[in-house]
Amino acid sequence: MFVSGQIPLDPATGELVSQSVEAATRQSLRNVERILQAAELSLEHIVKATVFLIDSGDYGGMDQTYREIMPEPFPAREAVFVAGLPKGARVEISVIAHRNR
Repeated sequence: MFVSGQIPLDPATGELVSQSVEAATRQSLRNVERILQAAELSLEHIVKATVFLIDSGDYGGMDQTYREIMPEPFPAREAVFVAGLPKGARVEISVIAHRNR
């Protein structure tokens, strides 16, 4: 399953979560998880993640939060630094999940 990039939107309010890159990463991963759950998948089914960041200084905080949430063994991951993201988000995460994992 291909989950397109999820920015840190709070689904209850439609507002962007951006107090910190840690909070933004947590919300983006929650959004990914909700989509996976709707397809009867979980974070354990992720085989690859792509993380888009607008500030290379945010990498450490994103990485720490990502490691707290994602189950081991961690899926393949790449981080891409971009000039901007939708709605001014600081992070966006897309994943590929596979049911047989």
